[in-house]
Amino acid sequence: MLGGVSGGLAEYSGIDALLWRVGFVALALAGGTGLLVYLLLWLLMPATPVGAGPDERPVRVRTPAGPRSPLPGVTLAALLIVLGTLALVSRFTGWEPDATPFLGAALIVVGAALVVAAFSTGRTARGGLIAVGAVLSLALIAAESVPWDRASGGVGDRRYAPAVADDVRRVYDGGLGNMTVDLSEVDVSDLDEPIRTRVDQGLGDLEVVIPRDADVRVTIDSGLGETRIFGTRGLTEGTFEGTGPGSWVDDGEPEIVLDVDGGMGNVEVIRG
Repeated sequence: MLGGVSGGLAEYSGIDALLWRVGFVALALAGGTGLLVYLLLWLLMPATPVGAGPDERPVRVRTPAGPRSPLPGVTLAALLIVLGTLALVSRFTGWEPDATPFLGAALIVVGAALVVAAFSTGRTARGGLIAVGAVLSLALIAAESVPWDRASGGVGDRRYAPAVADDVRRVYDGGLGNMTVDLSEVDVSDLDEPIRTRVDQGLGDLEVVIPRDADVRVTIDSGLGETRIFGTRGLTEGTFEGTGPGSWVDDGEPEIVLDVDGGMGNVEVIRG
């Protein structure tokens, strides 16, 4: 509504302006990209021609639009049918798909609609279909490059706080949601061997808390997100000495060996 961007896109594509506005708001809430895209379009899109009305005041002159094609509605219906069918198949069979089949099927539907639009007349929403296809293509690339299969770890925030060394898991699997692995209460003063643990995070932020008196060796294989080790931003590996008077502190042997395989989200390692 601010710059008329959604209205202009609606007039060009045949997709209702409300849907464009909802899309911009959703992108703005998902990392702020919607605001940036809106501002760029506001600057780059040509303005509607301005003429003079009967009272000599400037009025906008709109180019008459052709009849609206049913193609956008048919495309939306086909998307819902295809995605709903895939969801039902995965629900009632042993098939456990990740995001890739759903995005790929949606991209095929939109691509077929663009082929039909190339031979159709009227307001076929070619611009909107191209935009949707571009978004789906980027999402499909992300689905192929990010470990979405880790969503099998479950959905929702989770926190693990083992009290003794024997309770520390060899592997912590993250799913969809933030995760905290708090090792701050683990006594590392009398270990026969280092505590080795790996954290595989899916979608969400990860925080690992290390005891203050533990020497730790950290390796982070970062996905999409920021890494921070003991306050240093961008750090992904290193050996770090603990603090305190214990004979095990800064003795050249780590008490904890931590490997993190990051997904989508920030990864931070801190002291308890």
